[in-house]
Amino acid sequence: MRPANIHIIGAGLAGLSAAVELATTGARIFVHESAKVAGGRCRSYFDPQLGMEIDNGNHLLLSGNAHALKYIRKIGSEDRLTQAPEARFPFVDLRSGRRWTIAPSRGPLPLWLFSGDRRAPGANLRDHMNMLKLIWTSGDAPIAERVDCHGALYENLTRPFLLAALNTDPAIASSALARQIMRETLAKGAAACRPIIAHEGLSKAFIEPALDYLQKRNVSVDLSKRLRALTFDGGRVTTLHFDDHSIDLTQDDMVIAAVPPNIAASLVPGLSTPDAFNAIVNVHFAITPPTGMPFMTGIVGATSEWLFAYRDRLSVTISAANHLLKRPLEDLAKEIWREVAQIAGVDAPLPPWRILREKRATFAATPDQNRRRPGVRTAYANLLLAGDWTATGLPATIEGAITSGVIAAAEAQMQLQQRKISTHANHG
Repeated sequence: MRPANIHIIGAGLAGLSAAVELATTGARIFVHESAKVAGGRCRSYFDPQLGMEIDNGNHLLLSGNAHALKYIRKIGSEDRLTQAPEARFPFVDLRSGRRWTIAPSRGPLPLWLFSGDRRAPGANLRDHMNMLKLIWTSGDAPIAERVDCHGALYENLTRPFLLAALNTDPAIASSALARQIMRETLAKGAAACRPIIAHEGLSKAFIEPALDYLQKRNVSVDLSKRLRALTFDGGRVTTLHFDDHSIDLTQDDMVIAAVPPNIAASLVPGLSTPDAFNAIVNVHFAITPPTGMPFMTGIVGATSEWLFAYRDRLSVTISAANHLLKRPLEDLAKEIWREVAQIAGVDAPLPPWRILREKRATFAATPDQNRRRPGVRTAYANLLLAGDWTATGLPATIEGAITSGVIAAAEAQMQLQQRKISTHANHG
């Protein structure tokens, strides 16, 4: 009996992580990607305006992101990531000029809440107990229905933390997703909160090593291959239709659709997917950061939200940035630079800049949209789903994308194993 073919549609992190998981299972793996390059929203490119390679977004891992770190170890790119020795998060309020640092305790016992120089300024123990309700409550509702979204703690820690993770205004965001984030990070203490950065860029850490890993294991990755349609018959996918060719599937073949939700909805009849999205804006300035500047600074009371100090540039990330999509680019660049220069203590005119506006960066992480996320299985026996928009229990992050690929790969392996057992039983 020949090995089963597994066709993975999409070479973003979800598709690549599924392929990496399946590469050594004995199945023949084929990855089909519509773009000219792999990586999806997690990649790097050379920007001629800045004269340097930049990431398409400022993505950050934390030491508690178990699936992402396992993926990194498997593809052998640990040396391309740098983990901070401590979980320390500097903040600045541009309205008052006040600066502080959030520093969780080493273990899950939240002793840091009793230290004035390690918690959010102006917050008291009662404020923290209010926010801990997010960890204890069940179900899903807008966060504002679970906790009080006002006060020093909310403004100086909870809001910026959850806004970055959910890419949605926390007051209307899903309490279930917030609960999972907090359980996997702050609730576990510093061991799960150390920042991890791809110091050579996203592509060199997450994408290129994965492609090398797959190539060495005879996994085919075809770029510029857009899937236009699927043919269904008898509760199964029977044919994949690409621009210039079609692939007929056998009874044992499987498909993992690791594509954006709108593409999945157009391919699969009756599929429920998130249909509301939020933007992310990233602003890059080609200027060397001052010596000793923290790699990452949270910003309160400004348009900027997070400032990253890379070796050769300063970069800002703004989440839930739909309100900025119509702003003239140069006006926005000047405004952001004034804020960055103030934080960094730099007296310099506007340096070369690049603004990247991703209009549909993630699904809107509201309870309604969270309920629209489908599981890994579909109504078709040999068609599985992957993507950060599927029902992973996590928001649309690197960890969420990789987790979805792991889930899809595990489901594919289970189904293949069941078929083997059934075949042997029938022959016996």
